[in-house]
Amino acid sequence: MKKVHLLALLTVMTVFLSCNTDDVDESLYDDYLVATPIMMSQTEFRSSVDILPPEPIQESGKIYAYKDYIFVNDKYRGVHVIDNSDPNAPKKITFIKIAGNVDVSVKDDFLYADSIMDLMVFDISDINNIKPVKRLENVLQQYLNWPVEADIFDWQNSATGDIQVGWETKIERMLISDYEEQFLFRDAEVFAEVNSTGGDTGQGGSLARFKIVGDYLYAVDSHNINIFEISDLANPLDLEDVYAGFDIETIFNRGQHLFLGSMRGMYIYDISSPSKPEFVSEFEHGTACDPVVVDGDHAYVTLRGGNGCGATESGLFIVDISNIANPKLKISYAMDGPYGLGIKDEKLFVCDGESGLKVYDKTDVMDLVSLNHFANINTFDVIPLEESLLMVGDQVLYQYKYLDNDIELMSTLNLN
Repeated sequence: MKKVHLLALLTVMTVFLSCNTDDVDESLYDDYLVATPIMMSQTEFRSSVDILPPEPIQESGKIYAYKDYIFVNDKYRGVHVIDNSDPNAPKKITFIKIAGNVDVSVKDDFLYADSIMDLMVFDISDINNIKPVKRLENVLQQYLNWPVEADIFDWQNSATGDIQVGWETKIERMLISDYEEQFLFRDAEVFAEVNSTGGDTGQGGSLARFKIVGDYLYAVDSHNINIFEISDLANPLDLEDVYAGFDIETIFNRGQHLFLGSMRGMYIYDISSPSKPEFVSEFEHGTACDPVVVDGDHAYVTLRGGNGCGATESGLFIVDISNIANPKLKISYAMDGPYGLGIKDEKLFVCDGESGLKVYDKTDVMDLVSLNHFANINTFDVIPLEESLLMVGDQVLYQYKYLDNDIELMSTLNLN
């Protein structure tokens, strides 16, 4: 009897669904990426730090190299620690759980990491026994990068008094008319409203927001340079912030200058007085997502358009900074959707998103010569080390060795 009832029910459901499918005009619907804030109570947030065994990565972010180790950010979740003593066979050894984390920097075996508005300090002198040693509360801006690719921001589960530690995104199908009426202009308005030397330090990529120079840690948020004096590595001193502009995303150091990449341009600051950076000049390029790296008399800036950053075109901009007080565009090259970039001697590496890793000879910046194009990988950021190139993208860590006029893949590590 139960089988008869089940069969009857399935028959009715099949007829119902068939009728509904026939009646649906698919041209009236579209798929939209919905971003939902991930919330955490303050109590849970401040007690959530933990040192765990290796685990799969959820969303690979920025990378940082220090000694024989690579630190890979798991966006808003923490940091995966990788033993790279053998670059041909890297292996994950631990996971540092840090709510809201996106950046790290290391000096003399002390790791500094952001946790939304807090700065965390870890002792990594024994990599198999990492210890939290300090938490500076409310010293950073509560700043999370918006998922610029999202179509809808769903705030319904955002409880007052809780802390946002990240974003969850998923695809939802809905009527185009409903989307245009409920979300198209509302979310655009919401978006507009909110939006080295000295010691043994490591090396970050071009997308880094943390940079250690001497006895100072500089951490940029959307508007400010947050400055910490770290001569006592375990006890950073929070100094007065310096207002630096709008929509700042990345930081790079060369000598006595900081180069800040923003969605509006490149800002240059003098750190001759390290506790009080002073504005030097600005290069404007419109509105686009960009990091910057510097070599010699040139700054290399990638601009990524076709998203919430505002620009419609993507490219590589090479800026003449021989006169640091008056940077000028020298030449630009079209790109598809670039993210990070790096330089090693005369080689220029550009992570062009889904279009892969592009390698150029930059001897003549007016005529870049393509050396290689690894087209079948999704790329995010690179770190050119002395002996090898690190690259992360699509939850995979790649390592390449340098050749005279090319690079060659050494190893890959699936971070899942």
